[in-house]
Amino acid sequence: MENFTFKNTTDIRFGKDRLETELQAAIAQFGQKVLVTYGGGSIKKSGLYERVMKALAGLDVTELSGIEPNPKIASVREGQKLVKDNDIDVILAVGGGSVIDASKVIASAKFYDGDPWDLVLDSKKRFAIDQLPVVDILTLAATGTEMNTGSVISNPETKQKLGTGGPNTPAVSFLDPSLTFSVSKWQTAAGSIDIFSHLTEQYFDQKGYENDVRNGLIEGIMRTVIKWAPVALREPDNYDARANLMWASTMALNGLPRTGNVNSWSVHPIEHELSAYYDITHGVGLGILTPHWLDFIYSEETKPYFVSLGRNVWDLTGDDDAVATQTIVKTREWLASLDVPTTLPGVGIETDQDFDAMAKSAVQVNHLDQNAFVKMTAADVRNLLEASMK
Repeated sequence: MENFTFKNTTDIRFGKDRLETELQAAIAQFGQKVLVTYGGGSIKKSGLYERVMKALAGLDVTELSGIEPNPKIASVREGQKLVKDNDIDVILAVGGGSVIDASKVIASAKFYDGDPWDLVLDSKKRFAIDQLPVVDILTLAATGTEMNTGSVISNPETKQKLGTGGPNTPAVSFLDPSLTFSVSKWQTAAGSIDIFSHLTEQYFDQKGYENDVRNGLIEGIMRTVIKWAPVALREPDNYDARANLMWASTMALNGLPRTGNVNSWSVHPIEHELSAYYDITHGVGLGILTPHWLDFIYSEETKPYFVSLGRNVWDLTGDDDAVATQTIVKTREWLASLDVPTTLPGVGIETDQDFDAMAKSAVQVNHLDQNAFVKMTAADVRNLLEASMK
């Protein structure tokens, strides 16, 4: 097990019916001037917007709406102007990962006089400046951003979708599973795949199997997602299903599953290229790519990972060769069972015209040819994209 330092200061408020009694105090501890960020009209249709505004009565509220999936730098720029012009003390992000991701970068951008895209291109700039506290009300189980320092921001002009890290996790995260009852089947499936992909990327790790604590955490959360995602799709108001998925989302990417290991991701960087070029749903893209990546990394050297995953997550029995190959089959079948597209044409990508540019960028930006679990060249990435066409 490698040396590590783990610190996560997010105050988690898990469960239903807590906003009316706890939200104002959670915000007011940081000041009176709050920027409320959110996406489209879903929080107004569900009644959540009214609940939030009632809970914030008496505070000085500014609003930023319209933050899109695969959050765009334009929203961050707009937010930067608002936090500066209104001398905001704290940001309240109400929504899923896109809203919270954008809010974290806006929180840094208050203390930066240049274009906030600079903060995405170079995370070091964010650690050199201050950051506003962010409080969030999570409405989608998917990204884990509610308890980590990361954000992913898109720039349509440059066709880039990049991750950036900041100095702080959200100060307070309200996790009410009942707020996800209204999430569509599409987004429920996509979010579940995103959680599963976070775990998969961390499971296939250069350090192998000496870290049983990490292995047990990941395998347990994987089993949770596999069990409860289909239930949430069938029964959207099932509290236990939504609660398990929401906590799995948070635990999958709050830093604990990667402690003591040497971790470098491959599928996410490749999917970020797809989203940057075609603005597809992130989780669905991950589900399309993951089985082909598993095919790519499978070898005699990596087979023990597949055997462990098969026995401990998919409950497979038999000799190691059979278990290893069936692990990929079971993963592919589970992804397909969530009723989202399993090929790139299924999400509207009908041509390979951008594959060379995407493959080159994925390798260069993320050093897949040097640091990946199994190193990937641009040709390898292109082949993976081509395999995902059918």
